Amino acid sequence: MQTRELGKSGLNVSAIGLGCMGLSFGYGAATDRHDAVKLIRAAHERGVTFFDTAEAYGPGTNEEVVGEALTPIRDEVVIATKFGFRDGIPANGLDSRPERIRKVADESLQRLGTDRIDLFYQHRVDPAVPIEDVAGAVKDLVAEGKVAHFGLSEAGPESIRRAHAVQPIAALQSEYSMWWREPEAEILPLLEELGIGFVPFSPLGKGFLTGKMDANTTFGSDDFRSTVPRFSPQAMQANQDLVAVIERIATDKGATPAQIAIAWLLAQRPWIVPIPGTTKLHRLEENLGAADVALGSADLGRISEALASIDVQGDRYAPSHQQFVNR
Repeated sequence: MQTRELGKSGLNVSAIGLGCMGLSFGYGAATDRHDAVKLIRAAHERGVTFFDTAEAYGPGTNEEVVGEALTPIRDEVVIATKFGFRDGIPANGLDSRPERIRKVADESLQRLGTDRIDLFYQHRVDPAVPIEDVAGAVKDLVAEGKVAHFGLSEAGPESIRRAHAVQPIAALQSEYSMWWREPEAEILPLLEELGIGFVPFSPLGKGFLTGKMDANTTFGSDDFRSTVPRFSPQAMQANQDLVAVIERIATDKGATPAQIAIAWLLAQRPWIVPIPGTTKLHRLEENLGAADVALGSADLGRISEALASIDVQGDRYAPSHQQFVNR
């Protein structure tokens, strides 16, 4: 597995990380703890050194699983976690008060079984707390050795600039994939200017870009995609054109659609590190295989031309989830 530096932070990680959220949160029933630990360790055995979790994924339980899995190899990996929701529960709203940030850091350290958080993200920008206060609180944690690097998630350009002026940001984590390309307009140029790495979550469009879904796909009530407009039957039917493009290119390259989607992200910038998640070993191996898929300029041009002709249908969050939209 190749490695990449997140911007100019000095933080080097595997070119593809593992998003651990789905092991316990968001996509239905939690994975058996033993199986989840086994999967995380299998990822490390295959070269992954970057693992993403959060207080909100449980709350707390995801960090405990990640900590258990990585304790034997702690000095070989980079662990990212997040603060920013009241009581660690997204439905309760945002809370990035400095005292809350410090409390989350201490609790996360305990759950992870470690003496430091390698990358500590604000999960979502809290409009009730000046971003300078947030960055200042993390700066204090860095000075104390509890946190190594600061990150933001789904933050807008102004928030990024203001926070970075107080405490350098190592990475921004936001949604980015072939079916959500908004970061290309303002975010990617800004990150390049400031030397900040980019960590795309949902690089496979929450599973849609794998080609395994169609208008007949349904989701359980405990799967958050059941509330997402982009996963309505009508939207999924309309968006099949995008999947068809990816499938054609995958066939030509001897790869899978998932591998093409991830390889496309890797080709956008050398400081982009996607974090696909999965609960299955064969999907993990498939995703990691994207690092070996080389997309040349002709391939990328073909993809760009196809994407320019496709109007992806459906919002990525329901109106009730506006707190998840960047600020």
